[in-house]
Amino acid sequence: MDTDTEDQPGCYFNKTVKFFYDNSGKNISTYWRKRDYVVVTLGMAVCIIVILANILVMTAIFINRRFHFPIYYLLGNLAAADLFAGTSYLFLMFHTGPWTIKLSKLKWFVRQGLIDTSLTASVINLLAIAVERHQTIFTMQLHSTMTNRRVVLLILGIWAVAIVMGLVPTMGWHCLCDLDDCSTMAPMYSRKYLIFWAVLNLLTFSIMVAVYTRIFWYVRHKSHRMSQHTTQAKHKETVENLMKTVVMILGAFVICWTPGLVVLLLDGLNCEQCKVLRYEKYFLILAECNSLVNPIIYSYRDKDMRRTFRRILCHLCPARCRRIAADPDSGARFNTLEQEPVKKQNGTNGTQLELSQGDILLSSSES
Repeated sequence: MDTDTEDQPGCYFNKTVKFFYDNSGKNISTYWRKRDYVVVTLGMAVCIIVILANILVMTAIFINRRFHFPIYYLLGNLAAADLFAGTSYLFLMFHTGPWTIKLSKLKWFVRQGLIDTSLTASVINLLAIAVERHQTIFTMQLHSTMTNRRVVLLILGIWAVAIVMGLVPTMGWHCLCDLDDCSTMAPMYSRKYLIFWAVLNLLTFSIMVAVYTRIFWYVRHKSHRMSQHTTQAKHKETVENLMKTVVMILGAFVICWTPGLVVLLLDGLNCEQCKVLRYEKYFLILAECNSLVNPIIYSYRDKDMRRTFRRILCHLCPARCRRIAADPDSGARFNTLEQEPVKKQNGTNGTQLELSQGDILLSSSES
């Protein structure tokens, strides 16, 4: 990206990063301010927690054969994407603030590309899990019928799309030859690219809302029709667990992603009155928090996952292991091999089995 030759007419390939920041009006401080210390310290803390949490999830899925099903492979890939996001943000924390002015243009694009790749992979993984839950619920199966080959191809496709999205600005969709199109938040990114990226992610969010809304109404309709075969308490518990899961999944995504996406969109639309730089870094950290929330929602609330976590932590801290009480047997979760035969035996009538499966497959939250 950086060159020692003369620029092409109308292009600025051999200009420094500072030149583009000055052009966009985004000042680079040459010294560390209190705000910089707060953002970097908070960002590093979040990154370290994200990395450790997702390593724990990936290890649990790898060592426990009960998790060797498509849904858990997707959860493991989600953890891998969130682990990559935590690493990318940690890299950003060491190349931000006064350090930014020392970056070459190529390193700057690498820094931004890592973030775009990791966050895109996380979002697409969330969508893939939503679609997998949709397919499983509507076919009323204990586990997805996807083969391991299809799961691997799906995971490879997710990363291929994420990598392409991260490389798009580096490959040419930038503003090095059109200074008027440079954004404020990312001074070497094209405003058109920011609009494209923000709208694409908001569209993905809308699809997730539609998928989970359809699942919720389908299972609610089924449970209402079959309520005569179950107790009212069981019917109420099913609906409440479904609502908790949907609210947690969509709520976390909205809270963590929408502010940053809206700010990116406003910057792309060249909203000069919006003062996007005032909120940029804080919304960036908030979006990264979604990579911490994901393991909690999709993994930690699974009872078998919790047990596996404790097994892993017992190896790291035997003294604490002796103080751990027996795991409470409550709440609904993703079904595993341990449960599968029991559910089949207890399903004396089709209606009861269908409701039980719907409860297990959709809700991973505790009652």
